[in-house]
Amino acid sequence: MSHGIFSKIANAVGGKRGRWITLAVWILIVVALQVFLPKSADYKDDAASDLAASEPSVVAQKVMDEQFPTGEGTPALITWFRSTGLTNTDLAQIQEFSKALQQNPVDHQKTVVPYDKMPLPVLKQQVSKDGTTFIQTVLMDSKASSDELKTSFEELEKTANGIFADKPFDQKVSSKDTLTARTTGPAGISVDATELFSDADVSLLIGTVLLVLIFLLLIYRSPILAFIPLIAVGFAYLAVTPIIALLGKEGIITYGSQGLSIMTVLLFGAGTDYCLFLIARFRSQLHHDENRYTAFKKAFSNTAGAIALSGFTVMAALLILLVAKYGSIHNFAVPFSLSILIMMISSLTLVPALLGIFGRISFWPFVPRTEEMAKAHAAKKGKTVKPHRENRFWHRVGEMSAQHPIKTFVITILILGGCAIFATQVKYTYDTLSTFPKDMPSREGFTLISDHFGAGQLAPVNLIVKTDGEKTDLRADLEKEDGIANVSVGIPSTKNPDYVMYTIELADNPYSNEAMDVIPDIRDTAKTTLSDAGISKDNVWIAGQTATQYDSRAVTKQDEALIIPLVIGLIALLLLVYLRSVTAMIYLVATVLLSFFSALGLGWLIIHYVMGVEAIAGLIPIYAFVFIVALGEDYNIFMISSIWKKSRELPLREAITEGVGQTGGVITSAGIILAGTFAVLTTLPIQLLVQFGLITAIGVLLDTFIVRPFLVPAITMLLGKWSFWPGKGHNKER
Repeated sequence: MSHGIFSKIANAVGGKRGRWITLAVWILIVVALQVFLPKSADYKDDAASDLAASEPSVVAQKVMDEQFPTGEGTPALITWFRSTGLTNTDLAQIQEFSKALQQNPVDHQKTVVPYDKMPLPVLKQQVSKDGTTFIQTVLMDSKASSDELKTSFEELEKTANGIFADKPFDQKVSSKDTLTARTTGPAGISVDATELFSDADVSLLIGTVLLVLIFLLLIYRSPILAFIPLIAVGFAYLAVTPIIALLGKEGIITYGSQGLSIMTVLLFGAGTDYCLFLIARFRSQLHHDENRYTAFKKAFSNTAGAIALSGFTVMAALLILLVAKYGSIHNFAVPFSLSILIMMISSLTLVPALLGIFGRISFWPFVPRTEEMAKAHAAKKGKTVKPHRENRFWHRVGEMSAQHPIKTFVITILILGGCAIFATQVKYTYDTLSTFPKDMPSREGFTLISDHFGAGQLAPVNLIVKTDGEKTDLRADLEKEDGIANVSVGIPSTKNPDYVMYTIELADNPYSNEAMDVIPDIRDTAKTTLSDAGISKDNVWIAGQTATQYDSRAVTKQDEALIIPLVIGLIALLLLVYLRSVTAMIYLVATVLLSFFSALGLGWLIIHYVMGVEAIAGLIPIYAFVFIVALGEDYNIFMISSIWKKSRELPLREAITEGVGQTGGVITSAGIILAGTFAVLTTLPIQLLVQFGLITAIGVLLDTFIVRPFLVPAITMLLGKWSFWPGKGHNKER
């Protein structure tokens, strides 16, 4: 029945009339979407909060803003540095700069410390002990976007250039006896993060398109065919981006530059895969059917089901991200799943239309023909026909896996298991700065602060307590805690004196795991001190970047514990429905999980020991898991469905040989392209995407070259008739 439905769809979208109608409909839809809907870049929000309003650090920030409004705003720390020591002239000009910012504040500036009103000796006391570095704090509007802050910083630098002759923001930090300045702190880090992603968008799109084009030309050696998947992906991209923009404009979803970057890679990688599954079967069928429409109907009927299931599997897995509480993860769900849905529709409608229009010419100059057609074509040119020879490489691979299943199983398990062991050694970090290039202004500024003052000054922790009128002082107790460098005197709120704020400087980088581990100690100490004074333990709030990072780590781990089982369960259910085999469902899910842990372990070896990175971003496991497991299962579905169909007519060993042989070439091509598109992310200057791209690419390659052609066929052969349980299988000879 399904073949009959697919045959009707094939005729509707790729038939003599349907092909042109389908192409016209796609053109009209894309043009309408581009003309009448907004642009995705106009509604991306890179400053969107990742934490819910109920998270402790968010609640604490709200209390701080209400009770201590003078401290409201996002700090921009301008770090002034001269390697030979700051001169009196330098400090006088810094005072002049401070005065200029007070008299003519830049856009979104809230407050600036009035250094111009301080005597020079007092100002010198705030210089680092070695006399080289001075930190100037400018509070920016916390509601300003990163793009708005960037404009403000440009104005700020322009003001500085009118005072400092040497243009300190343009000087290299390594310059000798030259005054340099860098803007860091939470505001500076936010601006740099946004700039990295905005610069990456165009280069990522160009790089991905070129890579896919080159791979398609190398694999199929046909200029026309190489552009068919790109056209299909391009139409899908032009359709999905305005829809996402509309959803963003209406406040239905939130997305940022990072999500758009990964979505681009996902579209080109997975989208090209779906196209290739159909194209490869069409080319094979053209060697047997003279009528191209007949060949296409057969090819479409044999692949549409697997393509649809693969697309729905990935889409459903990505939709599960909606349950995530962490914003960056949650916000991926709709854009990613929507892009896969539209790409799947494109591969099942637009690609057939294009293949119907070009027919055999799609594969020029290596046009596939039946034996009779090939003889007639050769006779016209006075040449001898060369019989079509199918590449038997993957048949031999399938035959080897089927004939030596135990040996194949043991070798592949040793390889994958050996890589997976290293996954237990992975170290994770939530240090935003560590993902930046070393020459980014905010990172250079932080390094100066860390080297000459103390890393904790970059983003102090703010502890707020409500004393309920009782006299208590937490300073002494807090200073006893490990990891705390300095604690200020408690400052009462001008609105309600019962609220007291302590500014805590940590001993470590405030974005590091070591600093985050101090947060619960601060909270416990404060609660104990308040409790001893008869004050409620609930009157404690901790705000600041470190507290935010601490909550981010906790929420991310909760999301992992929830999402990973849900994705596994969903994929298992879809496989069970499609294959109707509990056994196959179990070992197919298990093999993809193994490829994930192997990719994580091998990726860690490369990132840590080759690239010299101490820890990978904490979001990598959940990012990589969803993509490796969901996309990797695509290949298993495509191959195992071929084996299942062959097993209706052939003994299992021959069915495996033919199934691997029939799908090996196209899956390998698709896997290389998919891995290549994710590998493009490694060319970006953003460590989070570099690590994500590398690990995902490794996972796809492991699945393409080890799991799918060797491990899965070997397990299928070892289990024999039990591979189909509770079904009885389709052939008599086992």
